[in-house]
Amino acid sequence: MTTEISYGKAEVSTYRTYGTPLDGVTAIPESPFTGRSNVLLAAEIDVQVLGDVFLPAYTEGDNSLVVATDTMKNFIHTESLAFSGSTLEGWLHFLGSRFLATYPDMERLRLDGRQLAFQPAVVPDGDGGFMESEVLFAHDRNDHGVASIGLSRASSDGGRAAIDDLEAGRVGLQLMKVTGSAFKAFARDAYTTLPERRDRPLYTWMDIRWRYADASIATEPRVAEYVASEQVADLATAVFHGFVSLSIQHLLHEIGNAVLDRFPQLSEVSFLSQNRLWDTSVVSEGSDRKEKVYTDPRPPYGRITLTLRR
Repeated sequence: MTTEISYGKAEVSTYRTYGTPLDGVTAIPESPFTGRSNVLLAAEIDVQVLGDVFLPAYTEGDNSLVVATDTMKNFIHTESLAFSGSTLEGWLHFLGSRFLATYPDMERLRLDGRQLAFQPAVVPDGDGGFMESEVLFAHDRNDHGVASIGLSRASSDGGRAAIDDLEAGRVGLQLMKVTGSAFKAFARDAYTTLPERRDRPLYTWMDIRWRYADASIATEPRVAEYVASEQVADLATAVFHGFVSLSIQHLLHEIGNAVLDRFPQLSEVSFLSQNRLWDTSVVSEGSDRKEKVYTDPRPPYGRITLTLRR
């Protein structure tokens, strides 16, 4: 019999105020983003501890080596106060390294983080205009940055934490284009009822993830080379805006190539997309028939994935 075990704490909401600003992100033509203040640096964090050293807790009920998951939650909150970096990837790397340094029985672990985005509220500036507040923030519940990191205790280098894997991403994009997309000339048989569309609205939900050739770009970070998830979202939006796609697959491939071309420091980009194209309810009787009413589609939904590697 073989075993594979893990345990940990999930969805640890953590709100760190007055973090180190993310400054100096290299500008790209498709995005206005070059940094953020990090006055409110917030994320939902999962920690997962791996390794057979904790197997006796399963086989014998021996908890002598077990670090309680409530302790893990407290550890994340307490150690986050000492974090001096500016990226989600760096935050997870910092916490993982602290876990391994503090608990010698932990051999490997994985941390996942989901950014809880808060944008500065726009308020009157007192002179008839408007400005971004430095103290009031609105929770943005749209697409957001994510990161995952796997760490292990290196056999050399004094047992310091080694990065086994790091993946960053932007998830939850929901993009609707009213014209400039098509889906035609696909295989047809006795089961096919879908009509061909030379021009259709396209509503897609999209998650984008990527890996660096050198993970330390994101964890140190080397800010000039850092790939901000906000920029990736803006780049995907710009490509979607200007590209006449023949399918969602065609669109994802175009976005993926644009991401790798724009960010040579990345080794891989991957996509998970759903086709959420609305069902047509009513069409206008005018000559152009552009005026329409739609409704949400019924499940199931088309699901498309793509990974591009150099």
